[in-house]
Amino acid sequence: MLILKPANYIDIEKEWLFQRDIPVDENGFLNDYHGISREDFDNALETMIAQSNGEKLPEGYVPQTVYYLWDDDNIVGTFLFRHYLCQSLIEGSGHVGYYIAPEYRGKGYASQGLKLLIDEIRDDVQEDEIYLRVNRDNPASLRVMLNNGGYIHHQDDTKYYVRIKR
Repeated sequence: MLILKPANYIDIEKEWLFQRDIPVDENGFLNDYHGISREDFDNALETMIAQSNGEKLPEGYVPQTVYYLWDDDNIVGTFLFRHYLCQSLIEGSGHVGYYIAPEYRGKGYASQGLKLLIDEIRDDVQEDEIYLRVNRDNPASLRVMLNNGGYIHHQDDTKYYVRIKR
């Protein structure tokens, strides 16, 4: 059974194992915690949880909640929800970012996870639409967004900017 859970202390061991293995930059999904030690992940998790409450934010950042996508007892992906948009997010990565571990790709996890996230955040999004961005050389992720009701709002040389009505 698939569930989406915010980062939490109860699942810290599995969250750490998953987070440390995400590359630094995977198709535009940036991970500040690649290769992080278990000891350092305690502080990282504290920061993640604080940031979801609008605390410990670097200047110019907005509150962000980190969710992990679980299939039974295994984390298969992570989703980020930025609670509102500042100008750099409007013109950039938007409300949502996500990563699915390579061994789980092509199995519908991203589509199902994005659906779960949209259902979770729909009432919390202040804008009329949920903003997303995807690299133009990542058609699988674009399909995930389109399959969840998205449309290409605009594009540039390297990215599609997708919107989903809330």
